[in-house]
Amino acid sequence: MVTRRDFPLTGKEEPQSHRNPARSISAAAPFERPSVPGGKPAVFLDRDGTIIEHVHYLSDVRQVRLLPGAAEAIGRLRAAGFACVVVTNQSAVGRGMITEAQLGLIHDEMNRQLADAGTAVDAIEFCPEPPAIADRSRIEHIDRKPGPGMLFRATHALGLDLDASWMIGDMLSDVLAGVNAGCRGSILVQTGKGLDEAEKETAAAFHVTEDLAAAADLILAPSLLS
Repeated sequence: MVTRRDFPLTGKEEPQSHRNPARSISAAAPFERPSVPGGKPAVFLDRDGTIIEHVHYLSDVRQVRLLPGAAEAIGRLRAAGFACVVVTNQSAVGRGMITEAQLGLIHDEMNRQLADAGTAVDAIEFCPEPPAIADRSRIEHIDRKPGPGMLFRATHALGLDLDASWMIGDMLSDVLAGVNAGCRGSILVQTGKGLDEAEKETAAAFHVTEDLAAAADLILAPSLLS
């Protein structure tokens, strides 16, 4: 059983907000865990290895390619009433490898490809903080997954019901972000970088699917979760 890790959300460490939204998100989001009972449920989505192909430190828009079935899955989730929000760690910005403007062009291209497929995401949150340690289970910065900050911000801004929401990603830090945010569930997909050997025991507590389309199937057909 995986339980939410507590992290001190105090005013002493104001998390910096960095976003390239499909819908603008206010920078004035609160620290405390927000949730709007009866609000819109969301599916929080990692970007690389979940929606688009994983490219190490992606910097070239020509390398942006949707994964098979990803757009269709997002369309089905939105049609079922879920907001689809991208939450992505982008340490390449913090390392000075790409600029925020370059990141914006990458997201523009992803959004263009989604639009061509007849769908869209509701918002994009990103965190540029580079990690200081290799342990993907530890929260170093509230906004960097596995920290819940990006999920909290989107929840506050979009009026989401966090208790009815899901997190989907290809890495341990993704699914733990959902746990730390108190989401209903987290699903690990096998279309990205994969897990280190040391992470597999922790990851065994989560549902694992082949791809985003199969993860959407689980969310939309709860009987499959049993």
